[in-house]
Amino acid sequence: MSNPLKGWSVNPAEITLTGTGLRRPECVLAQPSGDLWIADLGGGVVHIAPDGGQSVIRPRDGGGPFAPDENPNIDGNQGFSMPNGLCFDPDGNFVIANFGTNVVEHLTRDGHWSLIADTVIWPEGSARPIGKANFPAIDREGRLWFSVTASAEAWRNRDQAVEADGYIAVIDDWKPGKAGQARVVATDLGGANELRFSADWTQLYVAETGADHMTGFRVGPGATLTDRQVYGPERLYGAPDGFAFDAHGNLWTTLIGQDRLVAITAEGDVLTLWEDGDRAVKEAARTSPQESGTGTTLGAKPGDGLAPRMASITFGGPDLHTVYIGSLGGTALPTFRSPVAGAALPHWSA
Repeated sequence: MSNPLKGWSVNPAEITLTGTGLRRPECVLAQPSGDLWIADLGGGVVHIAPDGGQSVIRPRDGGGPFAPDENPNIDGNQGFSMPNGLCFDPDGNFVIANFGTNVVEHLTRDGHWSLIADTVIWPEGSARPIGKANFPAIDREGRLWFSVTASAEAWRNRDQAVEADGYIAVIDDWKPGKAGQARVVATDLGGANELRFSADWTQLYVAETGADHMTGFRVGPGATLTDRQVYGPERLYGAPDGFAFDAHGNLWTTLIGQDRLVAITAEGDVLTLWEDGDRAVKEAARTSPQESGTGTTLGAKPGDGLAPRMASITFGGPDLHTVYIGSLGGTALPTFRSPVAGAALPHWSA
């Protein structure tokens, strides 16, 4: 069967924008109903209803400190709340990896906030602060996994030559509303970013943004990770950030360093689907300092025109053919139709 993505690319004229006034919409959750849930720099989650109505869920009894309304520095070193990756819990509430406050937290749809974890146990037994929490995922056993891009110290010094100290951790006995003890299960990752399970739960994939490639592990008994190997090319020349599989087996990923969307085929070929310079990215950016921040992120510098920084990809809609692109600096989600549906990967869709 031929690959429907070969020879296809996004038509800029067909891109629309979803949402308005979004602040660092780095992660997007999509339900078949058409509801979207988006990470919000204000410390919570933005809900976009199928009719376009928009509301914000913010913590009303914890969390924070929260980002200022004007001139927020989004480099992750300011100490204010910066929801990054999101996933649903079994009840349809949210687990949040907070890149700003370095914790994993829980937020209900009515705004109740609770801490899940702020420390993690390393293999030798030491307990350490989590660091730059990036992305959470829940497996079929109810275990909560999350990626950490780097320790807080490594992130502060990321412009220098530092050792890769990103990692993946798991909480074995977590339940909504309950704190848990996290333990490290994979280390020495170069900027661990989004992570996702295969449909049969036997593989866990993670974007190594700093190492410039995708990595896969075999998931073993007791939430162990083994057989680490690069998935696709050793280098993607653009720093993968968010990713998702489609129903044809292609892995779509944003290259945040190049503002490019590519797909890695099952054969390991890399297909460019969309590059920055298109109308929608520029319109979604609104790159004034007040709206897109003035910090540096993975090489982006103030005023370099790269504030949008494609950061995530989500397949949504009833047929999973609608694609939403999240970003670090945009105020709306570039949206378009794909010729192939997203894969029905395991996820909570309550």
